[in-house]
Amino acid sequence: MTDIKPLQAIRVRGARVHNLRAVNIDIPRDRLTVITGLSGSGKSSLAFDTIYAEGQRRYVESLSAYARQFLELVGKPDVDSIEGLSPAISIEQKTTSKNPRSTVGTITEIYDYMRLLWARVGVPYSPATGLPIEAQTVSQMVDRMMEMPEGARFMLLAPVIRERKGEYRKELAELQRKGFTRVMVNGDLHEIAEAPQLNRKLRHTIEVVVDRIIVKPGIETRLADSLETALSFADGIAYALPVLRDGETGKPERITFSARFACPVSGFTIEEIEPRLFSFNAPTGACPVCAGIGIERHFDPRLIVPDESRSLLKGAIAPWRDAKAPWYQQTLEAVAAHFREKMTTPWSRLKEATRHAVLFGTDENVTFIYKDDRRDYEVVKPFDGVIKNLTRRLNESESIWVREEIARYQSDAPCHACHGARLRPEALSVKINKATIADAAEMTIHRALDWFSSIEPTLTPQKAEIARRILREITSRLHFLMDVGLDYLTLSRMSGTLSGGESQRIRLASQIGSGLSGVLYVLDEPSIGLHQRDNERLLKTLTRLKSLGNTVIVVEHDEDAIRTADWLVDMGPGAGRLGGNVVAEGTPTEVAANPHSITGDYLSGRRSIPIPARRTIDKKRMLTLEGATGNNLKDVSAHFPLGCFIAVTGVSGGGKSSLIIETLYKALARDLSGAHEMPLPFRDIKGLDQLDKIIEIDQSPIGRTPRSNPATYTDLFAPIRDWFTELPESKARGYKPGRFSFNVKGGRCEACQGDGVLKIEMHFLSDVFVTCDVCKGKRYNRETLEVKFRGKSIADVLDMTVDEALPFFSAVPRIRDRLAILQEVGLGYVALGQQATTLSGGEAQRVKLSKELARRATGKTIYILDEPTTGLHTEDVRKLLEVLHRLVAQGNTVIVIEHNLDLIKTADWVIDIGPEGGEGGGEIVAEGTPEDIAKAPASYTGQFLKPLLKLQPGKASAGKGAPSAKPKRARPAKGKE
Repeated sequence: MTDIKPLQAIRVRGARVHNLRAVNIDIPRDRLTVITGLSGSGKSSLAFDTIYAEGQRRYVESLSAYARQFLELVGKPDVDSIEGLSPAISIEQKTTSKNPRSTVGTITEIYDYMRLLWARVGVPYSPATGLPIEAQTVSQMVDRMMEMPEGARFMLLAPVIRERKGEYRKELAELQRKGFTRVMVNGDLHEIAEAPQLNRKLRHTIEVVVDRIIVKPGIETRLADSLETALSFADGIAYALPVLRDGETGKPERITFSARFACPVSGFTIEEIEPRLFSFNAPTGACPVCAGIGIERHFDPRLIVPDESRSLLKGAIAPWRDAKAPWYQQTLEAVAAHFREKMTTPWSRLKEATRHAVLFGTDENVTFIYKDDRRDYEVVKPFDGVIKNLTRRLNESESIWVREEIARYQSDAPCHACHGARLRPEALSVKINKATIADAAEMTIHRALDWFSSIEPTLTPQKAEIARRILREITSRLHFLMDVGLDYLTLSRMSGTLSGGESQRIRLASQIGSGLSGVLYVLDEPSIGLHQRDNERLLKTLTRLKSLGNTVIVVEHDEDAIRTADWLVDMGPGAGRLGGNVVAEGTPTEVAANPHSITGDYLSGRRSIPIPARRTIDKKRMLTLEGATGNNLKDVSAHFPLGCFIAVTGVSGGGKSSLIIETLYKALARDLSGAHEMPLPFRDIKGLDQLDKIIEIDQSPIGRTPRSNPATYTDLFAPIRDWFTELPESKARGYKPGRFSFNVKGGRCEACQGDGVLKIEMHFLSDVFVTCDVCKGKRYNRETLEVKFRGKSIADVLDMTVDEALPFFSAVPRIRDRLAILQEVGLGYVALGQQATTLSGGEAQRVKLSKELARRATGKTIYILDEPTTGLHTEDVRKLLEVLHRLVAQGNTVIVIEHNLDLIKTADWVIDIGPEGGEGGGEIVAEGTPEDIAKAPASYTGQFLKPLLKLQPGKASAGKGAPSAKPKRARPAKGKE
């Protein structure tokens, strides 16, 4: 094995974090190291919880106590020593931010440079004339004032302070010294001597009263002098505020004068063109209607009437369908009678005027007859409509449950004022080459790079000099995003809609842009969600990060990434308590030759995932989705043969999720389950009569608190508690199932309230969790723990892994069967009571899958999974495929969005979407068996799939009898990308 010199390595000695078994390892510095192994074998424990955690802790401890209070502090990992560490940066899969104000442009800082560019180079255009706006002269301002009715009274104001924090006592004193007597502070008029004391932490606006004007002939000279004074005080800005006469009410509309920019035709004025004008996160730039969000919530008629085949009598109005009060039904009867309609007529066949009246109300009076248990009474009045009724209830209700229930019938729509641009009209009037900043933000990364690269030659020499450095910063960041395969994203894309892999690659691009060297980067599966075509660009990025003089450690399962590594560490040999050891380390070639390494088995070809002997497709049972046009889909019609294993593939951003999750799943959930889902637009869906249930199994957490665990989520804990309740000792003591719950009083330890640990808050240090002194971490009180089955208490059972619990409960079918399913999906290493918050996305998805497998299959169920191989080693993928194919064997349909070629080659039917990402995608490139896809010349997936299918024609067996040589996956020929 290749030796590493001590000074050139990160030396880890005695690492015992989680399941690590006193690991000793040397990882070369300034190299690309990949840590791989089975799921749960200890990869993340070594990379993140040991090496990164210690590097981060040492860096933070080197700072002052004052600085440390603002940083996230990590505890000291359980390790004897680590030498050769650098300051560490972790780039994980966690989505950057769910805040709707956070976009790709803001988190990459590209939008900050764009704001500066539009402020310094942009040209304002009049919305009235479409012509460039020029600065106003004092003479033009005087003429504008003299056009006012004679006798009109105005105060001429100079805004000396605008929306800034501070007390401004010195400024007010200086104004008084110069002879001014009045100021308007935050909209209220004061004598300067009596001005209120201002809170320095809040933003304030102070406008000095320069003159009081009555419009009449002969005041032109005085008005010009006053305007010049006001403009000199406020950097070219002045206001004329009408003074209301006695008896007049309302807020007077002020006139803005700018020595910079104003339209002489419409009076449209831009006070200043500064970067903050283009910020949708600041009041000065945000659209005043949507406050910079770009969308507004509204009651959607399609959600209120989800099934137009229903009549008013049968509950066409979904919010009123299950209402107990007879008022709703009697109201609809009165409206129907008023328009001479029958309550039994389907909604789709009602007159347009009737449908509009039910939803939006009537102008004319309607006679309502209400009956209750005591009396009948008649009311004659206009009908408000369902939407107005829901709006009033939403605004008036104090019940969170009621508000959430009503909000289900709302959907997001672009703001009617800014049309989704997020900015106020003044900001949108400023353009560069006829494009607003919002137009540029809507471009994909690829288009934006071309557009920004073409700007400088179109500018005047002076503006080109100003823009050159700004454009260099923008284009360099766009290049980095292109390099990590994100060319299909738009700069305006909300960060909350990004996948974990996309957000991770954005952070990776930002780190390359920072140009740091001597840093330790730790990444968690950056290839997630990335098509093989784009994998090469990602690997070049990682190599470039290394070439800057950094140490890069990647937790990864992707074969291309493993083969590209300078150094490979294989953890195992098993998962959970059976893992935690370094099975093999060295170059990828050395690990492939190691007979003890499962990763080496797959690298060398000693093991492989077999191709099915035959693919069963019954084209008579077909689900067809027609005319899908949501997002980037271009009138897509897709065929899904039922009772098959279907893989949906394609380059990142091609439209897979838009077609499967946002259109197909939501349409089926609405029609089969009555869910309040609004699918993206489509024309029709055929074949619903052959299905009875739709289940989506995603990677969201199975619980938000440490109390949730696999046993409680899969309903496994209930039969375990019941079993303990039936034990003789429990019956003798009169214990009920609640006695064995750690969530309720009775059997739990009250000192820690069933958590098993106590949180100790530390000043300037991270919170410390210490084991409860009373229950010693068992969660239950002493009396409950005295009840045992085969020598194990309920707490001991929760500490068992699935593999340990299966033989323990072999005689209890209700418990044994659920444990067997957890084991089948590859979670044998997970403890029954493991906190849900510590499970990865892939583990959470498999827990959900096991829960669905435990239910009785109907044979007419369609399962949808989004990248289930995330976080899975090839051996774990093999186990997962056995489970998915078993679902199909029962007559169900499984649809998987996936990039993993080992999974795709075992599918019965493949739908390849692309050919590119973003605007260049949204079409079905090919559909059919994997062999059909491999023959399609336009399919990138087919180009990578072809070598694998040729490698094992016909039948292929897993295990050590597989072919002895497995070549590296071929890349498409040059020029085809």
